[in-house]
Amino acid sequence: MSTGTFPQVEAPGPSNPVPVVGVGASAGGLEALERFFNGVPRGSGIAFVVVQHLDPTRKGMLAPLLQRATALTVAEAADSMPIVADRVYVIPPNRDLEIDGQVLRVREPTAERGPRLPVDVLFRSLAQQRGPASVGVVLSGMGSDGTLGLRAVKDAGGATFVQDPLTAAFEGMPRSAVEADAADVVATVDELPALVLAHVRRPIQPGSGEQYDAQPAPPPTAEVESSELAQIVELLRVATGHDVSLYKRGTIIRRIERRMGLHQLAKLADYLRYLREHPAELGRLHRELMIGVTSFFRDAEVWTTLRDEVLPALFAAHPDGGTLRAWVPACSTGEEAYTLAMVFAEALDRRPTTPRFSLRIFATDIDESAIERARAGIFPLGIAADVSPERLDRFFVRTETRFEVSKHLRQMVVFAPHDIVGDPPFTRLDIVTCRNLLIYLEPELQQRILPLLHYALQPSGVLVLGIAETVGDATEQFVPAFERLRIYRRRDTASVQPTRLFNYAHAGSRATLVPLAGHTPVASAVATREGHTVHLQHAVERLLVQSYGPPAVLADHLGNIVYVSGRTGNYLEPPTGRANWNVLAMARDGLRLVLGRAFRSALASQHEEHLDAVRIEVNDSVHLVDVTVRPVHVDDAPGDHVLVTFDEREPIDVDAGEPSSVAASSAGADLVSELNAELETAYTELRAAYDDAQSTREELASLNEELQSTNEELQSINEELTISMEEMQSMNEELQTLNRELQDRVDELTLASDDMANLLDSTQIATLFLDAEVKVRRFTPRMSALMNVLASDIGRPITDLAWRVRYPELADDVAAALAAEATISRDIETDDGRWFASRVMPYRTHDGRIDGVVLTFTEVTEAKQLEARLRTGTGT
Repeated sequence: MSTGTFPQVEAPGPSNPVPVVGVGASAGGLEALERFFNGVPRGSGIAFVVVQHLDPTRKGMLAPLLQRATALTVAEAADSMPIVADRVYVIPPNRDLEIDGQVLRVREPTAERGPRLPVDVLFRSLAQQRGPASVGVVLSGMGSDGTLGLRAVKDAGGATFVQDPLTAAFEGMPRSAVEADAADVVATVDELPALVLAHVRRPIQPGSGEQYDAQPAPPPTAEVESSELAQIVELLRVATGHDVSLYKRGTIIRRIERRMGLHQLAKLADYLRYLREHPAELGRLHRELMIGVTSFFRDAEVWTTLRDEVLPALFAAHPDGGTLRAWVPACSTGEEAYTLAMVFAEALDRRPTTPRFSLRIFATDIDESAIERARAGIFPLGIAADVSPERLDRFFVRTETRFEVSKHLRQMVVFAPHDIVGDPPFTRLDIVTCRNLLIYLEPELQQRILPLLHYALQPSGVLVLGIAETVGDATEQFVPAFERLRIYRRRDTASVQPTRLFNYAHAGSRATLVPLAGHTPVASAVATREGHTVHLQHAVERLLVQSYGPPAVLADHLGNIVYVSGRTGNYLEPPTGRANWNVLAMARDGLRLVLGRAFRSALASQHEEHLDAVRIEVNDSVHLVDVTVRPVHVDDAPGDHVLVTFDEREPIDVDAGEPSSVAASSAGADLVSELNAELETAYTELRAAYDDAQSTREELASLNEELQSTNEELQSINEELTISMEEMQSMNEELQTLNRELQDRVDELTLASDDMANLLDSTQIATLFLDAEVKVRRFTPRMSALMNVLASDIGRPITDLAWRVRYPELADDVAAALAAEATISRDIETDDGRWFASRVMPYRTHDGRIDGVVLTFTEVTEAKQLEARLRTGTGT
C-alpha cells in the first residue's frame, strides 16, 4: 500500500466538517475499490462513503474485503453513525445511504419507481449537504447509476471524478457520466486517489449549489484581481462570441475558482496563463458559466399550477383552438422544455377533444453541446426519481440503460442555439418559462431582458420565473397571476422595441451584443468581424436604417437568412419542426408561393422583381405589402445574395374587402392568370401522380399492417429481454462479489493446508489418516519406516499395504475406534527390533461427526531398552 504525508487538518466541527468523498461502483467495482483505497494513505483527514450494488438477500462482505486493501478503518454504515476522518463507510445490503450533516443516514429503499439507484441517492445528498465541498467518484459498473448524482454535485459547485471507461472492467457507469458531461476529471483508478486528495485539500468558498450562486457576491479574495478577471472575460468573448461581463461577479469568481481547484492553481494569474496555453479550457470554463442546473418537474407545484390553472385559461382565451407558442430560453439539456410538453399533454387530457389545440415549444440555449443532448432526448435511468412511473410509461421509451423521449413528445419541441442577450427574440408567444436565469445576471441586464420578454409575449401571455426571481421594477409590464410561484401575466401595454435595448448585428453565425446610447457598454469598443472599431458615422447610418427603412432580410442564393433589419414578424415566422431559418420556408401563407417565384427569377435574371399588394392574413387583420426582391453581391461573402424588402400598405378590414384600386391592379390580374395556368398544369400532373400513388398507397398500407404486427412482437420481445438483462446484470454483480469472497476463502484454506502440511512434516511422529472406509487419506514421511506406502497409495485400503511392524490387532483397533469412538493405545515392535507407542483414535469433523481414523506412532525404543536393562539389573 502506498503511503504519503499530508498536512494535519483542523479539528472537525459545525463550521469545519470532515471532508466527505462519495464513491460509487457496481459490477467490477470490488477490484477498482481495492486499487482506489490502496492509494489513499493514513492522515488524509477525509471520510469516504462507498456505495456498491449488493445482493439484497445476502449478508454484506464488502467491509472485510476492503479492509485488506487499505490502511484506513473500514466499517459498514449504520443509521446516525457519526462521520469520522480517515474511515471508509460502506453501504449495507438493501439500503440507501445518505449524508445528513455530520452523520450518516441508512434508510429503507423508497417505493419502487424503476431501478434502484443508490449511487445517485448518495451523490444528491452530498450535493445538498456540502455544496461546493462535495466530491463524487464513479468507478467500474454497468448501467447509468451515478450520472444524475454527479450532475447534482457539479451543479452545486463540487468536483466529479470518473474512472477512465477504457480501463474499467465494466464501462457502463463511467461512460454514462462522461457522455452526460458530468465528469470534471477522467483518469485511471490508480491516478484518481492523488487527484481527489489534492482537490479536497484546497480552500473552498462556503455555500451550496444554485442557492450560494444566488446569494450576494462575496468580497473578492486577494487573488482575484480586477484586471486579470477582465482579461479572462475578454478571452471568453473572443473565443466563444459571448460576453459574460454582466453575469454576477460572485458567480463568475466561484466558477473560476472551481476550475482553478481542479487544476491545482492557487492564483488567478496562474489560471489566466493556463487559459492562454490551453485554449480548450476556455470552452470548459464557458460551459461552467452557463450553469446548466436543471431537472424534470423542478418545483413541482409550479408545474401543477400550469397544468390545472394557467393552461386551461389559455385554452379558454382561444375558443376556436389553434397552436399555442412557448419559449424556454436557457433550456440547458431540455428537461424543462420536455416537462412543459408533458404538462401540456396532461392539460389536454382534462378538456373536451374539441376545439383542438397543439403546442409549439421553442427551446434555446447558448450552449450548443447542451442543445445537441437536449435534441437527442436521451436521459439516464436516474430521472425515475423526478418523473412518476405513469409519466415514464407514457412519455418515454425505456432501453437497457436509459430513457428516450417518445416521438410524439419530441415533435412538440424545437431546439436551437440562441443567445437571449445577443439574438433577436421569438415573438407572438403565449408562454415564456425563463426560470433561474435572471439570478445569475446583474440587475442592469435583468432590466433589459424583462422588457424583451414583454415584447415577445402575446397580450395576456404568461411569464414563468424561478422561485428565487421576481420581475423587479417591471411591474408596469407584468402583473402577478400566482405571485408565490412567480407566475406573471403580461400587461397589455406598449412594448419597448428590442432594438431600443439591443442591436442585433450579424457576425458570422453569431449575434454580437452592441450597446446603444443610454446603456452601459459591455465592452469598451464595438468590434466588427475584422476586429476594427465601428465608426460613429456607420453607427448613425445603421440607426437611421433601422428607424426609417422598411423591414428587410438578406438571404444567400439558397434562401438562408444571413441578416435581418427591422420587424419582419408580419411576413415571416419560424416553421414547425426542426429550426429552419430559410426565408422561403418562413414566408407566411399568401406570400410563400409568389416570393419563391420572384426569388428564383431575380437570381436567374439578376434584375429586381416587384410584387405589388401581396395579401397576407395575420391574426384578425389582412396586410397588403409590396415586396421587392433585389439581387446583391456581398464582397466578403461568397456566392450571390438577395435582399427582400417589405413595404407595407395600410391594413384592411377582412369583411370590408380590398380597395378597388388594388382589385383592378393589372399586375395582380396578370399574376392571377399566370398562376391559374400553372395550377392547371400542375393539377393534370398531380392527377396522374395520384393514380400511381393510390395503388402504391394500398400496397404500403398492407405492408404497414404487417410491420405494425411485427413491431408489436419485437416490442414484446424487447421488454422480455430488458427484464432478463436486468436480472442477469443483478445476478452477474452478485456472482462477481461471491466469486471474490470464495477466492478469498480458498486462499485462506490453502494457507491453512500449507500450515498443516508443514506442521505434520516437522514432527517426528509418524501419522496416518484413514477415511471411514479404512482407506489411506494422508500420511507423514515418517510412516515409510513402518510400512511400504507411497503417494500413489492414497485411496487404497490399509489392508492392501505391507507393514514392517508386528501389529496383528491393527484391524480390530481401527474398527473399534470407528465404532466405539474410543482411543486405543499399544506398544508395538517392528521387524528390526524397534518399538513404537501407537494410538488409534477417531477422526472428527468440525461438527463432531466421525469420518475416519488417525493412527500415530511415536518411537520409544530407548525407553524400552532402558526398561529391559532395569529389569535385568544392568541399568545404571
